[in-house]
Amino acid sequence: MIPTPDLAGPAWRKSSYSNGGGGCIEVDDARPGRVRDSKDPHGPALVFPSDAWRSFITAVQAGEFGDV
Repeated sequence: MIPTPDLAGPAWRKSSYSNGGGGCIEVDDARPGRVRDSKDPHGPALVFPSDAWRSFITAVQAGEFGDV
């Protein structure tokens, strides 16, 4: 069985890619690969392996997905 990750902690911050139109996410700087909806901080979160998250961020910064 896969253990449930601990999503508590003070390291969450609003992503610089969030917008004012309701698209707000938070990322966990202490544990890369954790993303949640800032409007529902006690709700579900997405958890990715750290290397996959780094690859995703690198691709976004390189413009591989167009305008984000």
